[in-house]
Amino acid sequence: MDTRIRKWGNSLALRIPQPLARQIALKPDSPVRLTLRGSNLMISPIRRPRIRLDDLLARVTESNRHGEVDTGAACGDEAW
Repeated sequence: MDTRIRKWGNSLALRIPQPLARQIALKPDSPVRLTLRGSNLMISPIRRPRIRLDDLLARVTESNRHGEVDTGAACGDEAW
C-alpha cells in the first residue's frame, strides 16, 4: 500500500491506513518504535506485557511485605 509523508508542524507525519492499523492492533497514542534497516524505515508496535493482579501478588513475600502505617487520629470525615 502506498501513501505519502506530510508536514506536521516542524516534523513529518505518516498516516497509517485503517486496514493496516487494524491488522497490528494500532490505536491512537499506541507506542511504536522507529528503526532503520539500511535505507528502510521500520515502524513496529511496542507491546507491553499485561500486568495481572495475580502475578503481582505472587511476588509478595514476608521479606518485602510491610506492616500497617499509623497516620494519626482522624481529622476530617475519615471516621464514619
